[in-house]
Amino acid sequence: MRLAIDAMGGDNAPREVVNGAFSAAPDVDGDLILVGNPRRLEEFLPAHTPSNVHIHPAHEVISMDESPIVAIRRKKDSSLNVAVQLVADGECEAVISAGNTGAATALAKLRWKSIPGIRRPAIATQIPSKEGRFILLDSGATVDCDPQDLVGFALMGAAYATAVLGIQHPRIGLLNIGEEAGKGNQLVKRTYALMKQDIDNFVGNVEGKHMFEGHVDVVVCDAFVGNIVLKTGEGIAEMIMDAIKESLPKSPLLRLPLPLLLGGLQSLKKNLDYAEYGGAPLLGVNGVFIICHGRSDEKAIRIAILHAQRAVKNGLIDRIRTSALAFRREKQHA
Repeated sequence: MRLAIDAMGGDNAPREVVNGAFSAAPDVDGDLILVGNPRRLEEFLPAHTPSNVHIHPAHEVISMDESPIVAIRRKKDSSLNVAVQLVADGECEAVISAGNTGAATALAKLRWKSIPGIRRPAIATQIPSKEGRFILLDSGATVDCDPQDLVGFALMGAAYATAVLGIQHPRIGLLNIGEEAGKGNQLVKRTYALMKQDIDNFVGNVEGKHMFEGHVDVVVCDAFVGNIVLKTGEGIAEMIMDAIKESLPKSPLLRLPLPLLLGGLQSLKKNLDYAEYGGAPLLGVNGVFIICHGRSDEKAIRIAILHAQRAVKNGLIDRIRTSALAFRREKQHA
């Protein structure tokens, strides 16, 4: 197995990306290919580089604020472009990047093409709940969707939940403003009818406040809604942790009982920390692509690399391909 890492992508690249690769290396059954400017990367190489970590040159960088289409046309030698091409050429089996999400999505669609039966890609993000976690998709790839796109997201989300998270019969919910079948805009109403008819384990509409109760494993929506949910959740999580810190007593005497609470606070912090989930897969293209948070640190990169390895080993792309093909055959014979 060979995993390509966009070493120049993200707010903390290349330092945190390189450190994350070194941290993950002992647990990777294969090679990690750091794609980027060799001079920049060598600044962060340890005295003893793991034998399964290698550098592949790429001398340009697509910044976070660049137009995706313009950037991929003008920067053929960017670390992101080169990493994606390594998979297209069969030299690597996955890409991990904390760089420009729009460029990542456009490049994957352009170089790898869509999986037959899947019209548009989706980013599947893990979010903590009372019972563990659930998958929200789409959280950033396809803003404008039709009902068939959302049905495709449900199929991919179920395949991902089974292949990577080990959930054998994932429960699928459709994000809506109410649980009743007649609620929502026209897109959601039409999607509800299709999912009720075609999607196994469809539990119906799920409200935003009920997603976190642990009664659903996959929540489907378009990227406009999903990204707002994701960013709002991140903001609330940060606000909660800041509020806890601010409320701690300043007096040393009053802080004596705090060790008794630290276990619970550490558990809360871990559940709310995006780094614990590493990255989110871009589903619907012919390759494993883990998209990381732009602020990813060493820990997040490490987890994302291990996430990519698990997706490759468990045949995530083949599962989605098989699921989409079976669904298309069922519809043709219906």
